[in-house]
Amino acid sequence: QVQLVESGGGLVQPGGSLRLSCVSSGGIQAFYVMNWYRQAPGKQREWVASISMAGVTNYIDSVLGRFTISRDNEKDSSYLQMNSLKPEDTAVYVCQGISHSGTEYWGQGTQVTVSS
Repeated sequence: QVQLVESGGGLVQPGGSLRLSCVSSGGIQAFYVMNWYRQAPGKQREWVASISMAGVTNYIDSVLGRFTISRDNEKDSSYLQMNSLKPEDTAVYVCQGISHSGTEYWGQGTQVTVSS
């Protein structure tokens, strides 16, 4: 069974950086697209960034120029480099992989807290 596991979250001061990882286990899926979402307390989950197998990336406007999504197709893994973090980036970050058949796989999430 395919599982996605995130890591790399934690507590960081404003202006700091974190690198989130999303690693797939249970078989190579060659995800058609991989996404990162986040959910802050009391708010709905929002999409943050996506990357296709070809490496085409898209971002929500609020993270443009600060976050970079990447992936390793051989490992079916995705990464989110987050720089210049702001308190409003505080949330649980969750990765998603979508297979070519349209099946969605979700991780459990990793907490990111930006606070001084």
